[in-house]
Amino acid sequence: MQTAGLHPHTLAPLSPQAYPPPLPIPPIPISLNMISIRPATNADLDTLLRFEQGVISAERPFDPTLKPDPINYYDIAYMIDAPEVELLVAESPIPPAPAAELPTTQSPTSMPKSELIGCGYARIETPKHYLRHSLHAYLGFMYVVPSHRGKGVNQLIISALREWAHSKNITELRLDVYHANQPAITAYEKAGFTKHLIEMRSGPIS
Repeated sequence: MQTAGLHPHTLAPLSPQAYPPPLPIPPIPISLNMISIRPATNADLDTLLRFEQGVISAERPFDPTLKPDPINYYDIAYMIDAPEVELLVAESPIPPAPAAELPTTQSPTSMPKSELIGCGYARIETPKHYLRHSLHAYLGFMYVVPSHRGKGVNQLIISALREWAHSKNITELRLDVYHANQPAITAYEKAGFTKHLIEMRSGPIS
């Protein structure tokens, strides 16, 4: 028996609501070998200023002696060109977004191809006169954006800073980390640093 109104071999068209929505395109994973480490430039200044505030926000819980915001740690504009400082940034490619997700005013070719995801510097310093080494490199401004933490970006930056120090015939590297900041201590130990000195204080909290 034929179905009323339909040819037995003809399918009725589906309504638009009957079609399942397209599956989202998964982001392209970023591997460590796709991340480049390069010296910072003046074009990076705005991003580095944001990174600086990220460092301050992360360290504020460990230090009650910090002034209220807004504060700054570094003279970043000077550090970019200072001969005794090597300020590096980590740059990662941005996975291309599907055309359907782009704003109507932008095309895939107009979107940025990369973004900064971390930074760090090494500064040549003269140690106290009674120490064996004549110069050391002090490391600071170590920062990685939250979405890229735990992927080895910090290790890449430290490795590049160590190479720069070695190119200056400097093998002694120093850095400071808050005693209660155990995740940072663990990360630096993985990079070859060891605990050396604890700075202690006594004074009002506020």
